[in-house]
Amino acid sequence: MPDHPDNRHAAPGFAEAPHYHGHRERLRARFREAGAEALTDYELLEMVLFRAIVRRDVKPLAKELIRAFGSFAEVVTAPDQRLAEIKGLTDAAITEIRLAAACARRIAKGQLKERKVLSSWSAVIEYCRTAMAFATTEQFRVLFLDKRNQLIADELQQTGTVDHTPVYPREVVKRALEWSATAIILVHNHPSGDPTPSTADIQMTKSIIDIAGPLGIEVHDHIIVGKQGHASLKGMRLI
Repeated sequence: MPDHPDNRHAAPGFAEAPHYHGHRERLRARFREAGAEALTDYELLEMVLFRAIVRRDVKPLAKELIRAFGSFAEVVTAPDQRLAEIKGLTDAAITEIRLAAACARRIAKGQLKERKVLSSWSAVIEYCRTAMAFATTEQFRVLFLDKRNQLIADELQQTGTVDHTPVYPREVVKRALEWSATAIILVHNHPSGDPTPSTADIQMTKSIIDIAGPLGIEVHDHIIVGKQGHASLKGMRLI
């Protein structure tokens, strides 16, 4: 039987595991015993990469990804083309990173659907930040609510450039009518990181309110998210 690639330099009669196998098991044990909070961003990223890159020490790669993008959240939400620029990051590894981001969004969305949205505002903010805060282009989405403030649907309406997303107020209200929604929450991100609303953000929100109000649809809020936090137009008394 030919030597396993990882054992070809071992002494005769011994199957010596590569040094990183022990590191991986220790990391997994720490995760099981103490949870994710016990791991740094790059260690958590190492665990994401384990399945895709089996026979290589991925610690240097994980550290390089954190250095290049800034944090675990920014790595898993980075565009594929940016990830592909990182030397040593395989297509399979990029898929695993995408899976981590998809799992986070699905969990956040599931938690949101289980509760009355307005009685769990922190869940709304957490979901919006998970879905959009680290995106590199502007996105505009709408949360459609029923009369009990339960989430009917969450739709990404538009994707724009790094600093602009075209939003058509009548299309937003038309979609709310199609869902039979009685209220909506508007959400978009600022890729710059600063969630401070612009004059255009405020004017667009007021235009939607003007069209939605006479049709019995309330605009509960417009939330802007970014790496530095979030802003609520209603909380700031701008609408």
